[in-house]
Amino acid sequence: MILESKVNSRKKKINNRRKSRELVMKSVYRGLVNQIDIIQIKKDIQEDPDFIRADQNLYEEILSGVFKNLKSLKKEIESYIDRSYDELSPIELSIMYFSLYELKYSVSVPYKVVINEAVEIAKTFGGADGYKYINGILNQAAKLNRTSEFKKN
Repeated sequence: MILESKVNSRKKKINNRRKSRELVMKSVYRGLVNQIDIIQIKKDIQEDPDFIRADQNLYEEILSGVFKNLKSLKKEIESYIDRSYDELSPIELSIMYFSLYELKYSVSVPYKVVINEAVEIAKTFGGADGYKYINGILNQAAKLNRTSEFKKN
């Protein structure tokens, strides 16, 4: 019974973190498409029904980090892509932004987890094969930003 409780608790935590990342994706998307400031985005996202199920600290950490580092993240994304930045889907760009942020600044999260979460969110929200493109971009980013961890695997 105790083991089952621990497993359920872990699944709940993973789901809460996934919800947080989904909300970050939605928030970054709003910022990219509508050019709304982060304060308004944070207010508006609280009305999303998933907000109460999310890890709100993780949401705040990632979203604030993305907006704080937006220019440098954009520059790094542009170094990996094989087409014009403006040709990319805003949904897929949003996923790349928050995932790249995690690869660079949330080193306690294994890079494989970051990439897997991004791919799963892209499968849900992105275009038909967008998740494949995101996977390729994030693998390049992991190779550069998580060199020692990448080499171990």
